[in-house]
Amino acid sequence: MTERLTIALAQLSQTMGDLAGNADAMLAWREKAAGADLIVFPELQLIGYPPEDLVLKPALIERAGEQLLRLAKATADGGPAMLVGTVIAAQGLLFNCVALLDGGEIKAVRQKRELPNYGTFDEKRLFAPGPLADPVDFRGVKLGLPICEDVWYPFVCAHLRERGAEILITPNGSPYEIGKDERRMSQVCAARVRETGLPIAYLNRVGGQDELVFDGASFVMNADGSVAWQMADWDEALVLTQWERADEGGWHCVEGERHTLDPHPEDSYNAMVVGLRDYVNRNRFPGVVLGLSGGIDSALSAAIAVDALGADRVWCVMMPSRFTGSESLEDAAECARMLGVKLDTIVIAPAMEALDGMLADVFTGRSPDLTEENIQSRIRGVTLMAISNKYGHMLLTTGNKSEMSVGYATIYGDMAGGYSVLKDAYKTTVFDLSRWRNEHVSSIGLGTAGPVMPERVITKPPTAELRENQKDEDSLPPYEVLDPILYGLVEQELSVDALVARGFERETVARIEQLLYIAEYKRRQAPPGVKLGSRNFGRDRRYPITNAFRTS
Repeated sequence: MTERLTIALAQLSQTMGDLAGNADAMLAWREKAAGADLIVFPELQLIGYPPEDLVLKPALIERAGEQLLRLAKATADGGPAMLVGTVIAAQGLLFNCVALLDGGEIKAVRQKRELPNYGTFDEKRLFAPGPLADPVDFRGVKLGLPICEDVWYPFVCAHLRERGAEILITPNGSPYEIGKDERRMSQVCAARVRETGLPIAYLNRVGGQDELVFDGASFVMNADGSVAWQMADWDEALVLTQWERADEGGWHCVEGERHTLDPHPEDSYNAMVVGLRDYVNRNRFPGVVLGLSGGIDSALSAAIAVDALGADRVWCVMMPSRFTGSESLEDAAECARMLGVKLDTIVIAPAMEALDGMLADVFTGRSPDLTEENIQSRIRGVTLMAISNKYGHMLLTTGNKSEMSVGYATIYGDMAGGYSVLKDAYKTTVFDLSRWRNEHVSSIGLGTAGPVMPERVITKPPTAELRENQKDEDSLPPYEVLDPILYGLVEQELSVDALVARGFERETVARIEQLLYIAEYKRRQAPPGVKLGSRNFGRDRRYPITNAFRTS
């Protein structure tokens, strides 16, 4: 009877669709796990997660099968067996699977049963559910292998226990979300441990994939509910966990390192850093370019970009008009100096005058209004896109979730670009993150310690500076009022009546609901951005553009 096992947990990133590259990386990490009996990789490590419709391509499935066989043959050397997440086709269906590779062969395959189909997930579109699976027999030990969503359902792990599982190992592709660490450990895995009396190894991936960011934070929990290992968040890592059979027959993981996970809001800041870094690097941009206005949104976006990519890959541009105040010019220059980034100034007055002349005849008899304000924003968008096209830098947009909720953004203007790190950050969150970064340094960032923006950028009233003496609060409620209303409407799907019962003015809530719904067409054309909360615009919240329903 096996009395001891060494199980390596490989908390890794992955590159979507790079089958050979992902396989090479797994073999390299396997070499680092020399001496282990088994090395475990995250969900769909061979393919990438979430693969979306990419897995519907027969060529990808065929090549994934070739790479899986290649990995299996590598285990003929007598080194660690491998538990690999991949996609397998059978009977005309696709299955999200884990394969046990050992002794040069594919020893066992287990299919994911519970397919998430909510929020960011749409696995039922792609995969067929597997049966309630039996444990796999690995060197005399029965391993239960619930895949990601499976572990959230008590009956899946209960079935594994009934069928003789001795240890639960769950490979995951679980995206970051504020507060999710606690839910994974205390609400889900601790419950499965109590119900089954079995220890569990929870392995999650790290890295960014378009709008999703994966934070790792893998852990091992023993049958008594104690945490034997806590891996760090955000970083690739490998740990060799030691398992021993107790006298009474159960398995116990020997205690190892227990890292402290990032508190909030540091976790959200680092999610933005990872999301932007992987998006830019994996899409092979040399760097990013962004407009630096002297306001808080662009200052925070620039700080995140520096922490993600380094100051030498961040190019800032100040584009003043006749409405730009001296404070904005000073604050943009000082912010660039504090971050150590390149700052160019391109005056947009000549373009404004040219467009005024071009449109003079057709605008005869019409007073200046929002049209002229939007023209300024679009001139800036064209200017930044010209730099992007000429030099290859990706244009980073700087709008926040509050603005995008109510349409306080110019389509084809300040919305133009390839990525938005603040897309899921309300304005009040932007203030919190800016204060945090001015007082702390990111543990995974490439920027220097110390403040990254002048204090005045945080304290002055927000303004788009598209007309004389303009302030955001001319058009919107104060953000400390607006953001709770938006959170209720977006994240909680509350009605106007429900928000009025919380103490908000009916007229204000009804107006914000109207603005939220009529701005849907803008959000459909917005760039992707990092998901932070429970309902980001895009993957989580999918509303029709044409929509007459209101709760007011």
